[in-house]
Amino acid sequence: MKLHDTVASVTQRITERSRPTRSAYLARLEVALQRPPGAQRLGCANVAHAFAALPGNDKLRVVTEKAPNIGIVTAFNDMLSAHAPFQHYPDLIKAEARKHGATAQVAGGVPAMCDGVTQGTAGMELSLFSRDVIAMATAVSLSHDVFAGALMLGVCDKIVPGLLIGALQFGHLPTVFVPAGPMTTGLSNNAKSKVREQAAQGLVGRAELLAAESAAYHSPGTCTFYGTANSNQMLLEAMGLHVPGTAFINPGADVRDELTREALRTVLGSADFKCPPIGRVVDERCIVNAMVALLATGGSTNHLIHWVAVARAAGIVIDWDDFSALSDVVPLLSRVYPNGSADVNQFQAAGGPGFIIRELLDGGFMHADVLTDRAGGLREYTGIPRAAEGGRLQWDTTAVSQDETVVRPVSSPFSASGGLKLLQGNLGRSVIKISAVPDDRHAIEAPCRVFDSQDALHQAFGADELNQDLICVVRWQGPQANGMPELHKLTPPLAVLQGKGYRVALVTDGRMSGASGKVPAAIHVSPEAAAGGPLARVRDGDIIRLDANAGLLQVLVSEAEWAAREVLPMPETLRAANGVGTGRELFASMRRNALTAEEGACSWL
Repeated sequence: MKLHDTVASVTQRITERSRPTRSAYLARLEVALQRPPGAQRLGCANVAHAFAALPGNDKLRVVTEKAPNIGIVTAFNDMLSAHAPFQHYPDLIKAEARKHGATAQVAGGVPAMCDGVTQGTAGMELSLFSRDVIAMATAVSLSHDVFAGALMLGVCDKIVPGLLIGALQFGHLPTVFVPAGPMTTGLSNNAKSKVREQAAQGLVGRAELLAAESAAYHSPGTCTFYGTANSNQMLLEAMGLHVPGTAFINPGADVRDELTREALRTVLGSADFKCPPIGRVVDERCIVNAMVALLATGGSTNHLIHWVAVARAAGIVIDWDDFSALSDVVPLLSRVYPNGSADVNQFQAAGGPGFIIRELLDGGFMHADVLTDRAGGLREYTGIPRAAEGGRLQWDTTAVSQDETVVRPVSSPFSASGGLKLLQGNLGRSVIKISAVPDDRHAIEAPCRVFDSQDALHQAFGADELNQDLICVVRWQGPQANGMPELHKLTPPLAVLQGKGYRVALVTDGRMSGASGKVPAAIHVSPEAAAGGPLARVRDGDIIRLDANAGLLQVLVSEAEWAAREVLPMPETLRAANGVGTGRELFASMRRNALTAEEGACSWL
């Protein structure tokens, strides 16, 4: 199938834009590839320290027999459901390595925080920058430089982008990502959301709300909605960095352990196929494939920040214009909550990533001629794994959707476009996800109410001050202001207002991850208010027009008045509060140095 013209042209302009930085990155990779293995290159004392804790036979293999040594970087902790299953993965991997004459070591651990735990609290202001901390921790783990390859054990929001950014600093290493899978289905996402809205209205109490939340989040594994964590897994499949089809296999499933062993076998390669260095796998075409997969599945808007940062780590420069151009032509092929009623287990049962990737390849929306971690290339990522005779893995192709309310072919998509729109105007640049927003809410013009925090909006909602057509502006929520927390706490009250028949929308320099659902939300507004961006000029009562159809985000004020308006500084009380407590003091330099959301909110460039 011929590659779609827009996909080809976006890839070409990314390649041209990235030529200097990508060339410099590849030059560094080539230098690293030319060096002898670490156990032969390092001094004797260095080698002795590196392998002192290995069992005798493993030490003999790696030092004397020059066997490949695989570094494991893990996000295991037993507090968070998504990462708890990783506890026993290293033992499986080490045992499998020995079977193949290799060794494996846990090179290091990275932190893994959960936005679900910290949502609406001060801890959430560490969340975005935890990605860069994880990247640094990954680099520290691999800095011992004695590895022939790496396995990355991580799943959730900032963890996978952080692991990927860190791994790309060691682009000469073959690297495979190893997920743990989603928890089984509990209380449906729709039912959970209904209880949240009831709680926001005071119709149910804490006991009822806690019971609903505990029924939804009930066991080891990733949350079952299609947020950032599960979008991560879809993107890694599309980039060819997983064992094919491993993303959404539940913890405890018969095939799960064998998929983990297969990850070790994949990174080792075989006699006729050598797993390529990750820095070569992640090229411009690979990044575009990830962007297309995100758009085709209605994935998390957080990746308009994270994958910009991932691309930069490989010397590749992408921006929101690229996402917008692709979104105009990439069809929406799945509806998974919050863009539908299904959860990721239903998505997997309907065909999952394999079905989506095959449809996108056959439709000319993805690059087929890319390197992946597997010999079969990206076509190998179009199947669903299962256990065959003798415990072997076998991949079955789903020829047709098993549920067209969840996944559809390119020939009959849910929408002809990806549902992501770039908004521009005198309020700056922003993005909106409209895949779940009713058509009659794609354009809203209304007076605004300006808030300096989530709590201030909640107080106004509780006092019945918002019962009208209204655009809520929540500012001072960008990377430099407070670390750009997700604002999921705003979804229930805004959904309640919309449910009452009011035309409401949100405009913010913070994040929503797509959890805005049916409420129109212009997010990631750049430049942010704390950097002197236009949101710092907005006043209560200004008429704002948010038009996803025309790509507009503007305040309807005369140019002269707008230019004359004072750019308000961030309130000192707010600035002081943002920097104190819950470890936020340690992130002050990251807030100071953060780039814009469109530049990946990177603190390391």
